[in-house]
Amino acid sequence: MCSSHRISRSRNKLHPSAPSVSFQLRQLRCVRRSLDRDSAATRVRAFVASRIDYGNALLANAPKIWTEKLQLVLNAAARVITGTRKFDSGPSRILHHDLHWLDVPQRVNFKLCKTVYKCLHGLAPKYLAELCVPVADVAGRRQLRSASRGLLNFPRFNLSNYGRSTFVLFRRSSRLELTC
Repeated sequence: MCSSHRISRSRNKLHPSAPSVSFQLRQLRCVRRSLDRDSAATRVRAFVASRIDYGNALLANAPKIWTEKLQLVLNAAARVITGTRKFDSGPSRILHHDLHWLDVPQRVNFKLCKTVYKCLHGLAPKYLAELCVPVADVAGRRQLRSASRGLLNFPRFNLSNYGRSTFVLFRRSSRLELTC
């Protein structure tokens, strides 16, 4: 799971868990009246949010059309928790202020930034930590300006083999400014 060229570009096959998440939401909607808000939120996070977050790192720097289906599922999950209807106003207010959730592209960005942080602090698996090497730690690059700015070194590779949504390219394009 290292590149986006393996993802089917059709809307229906973008995220394999989207249909199962929709099924879980329909089931939760049926029992919502018998649950209080905290219990409903716990069940939605367990059944829905975990499935949305699984494998979403492939959606780094993806076009909006790829993430909008998952965003619709996330909005529906928020409506199940709060008991609002489909055309009630303010789904972003519910997501951001009431539930403290991020939108799908921001969730992907946060997850990858957290992974880079773990790599830099020795908390990630070795195969990922090898991809996050500060420029100051690379022999022959210590004198560069990028070494003093805390940037990361990234290996060169052929984009036709890896694709544009790889972990390495995300690090470069997001321009992480992590303070240690």
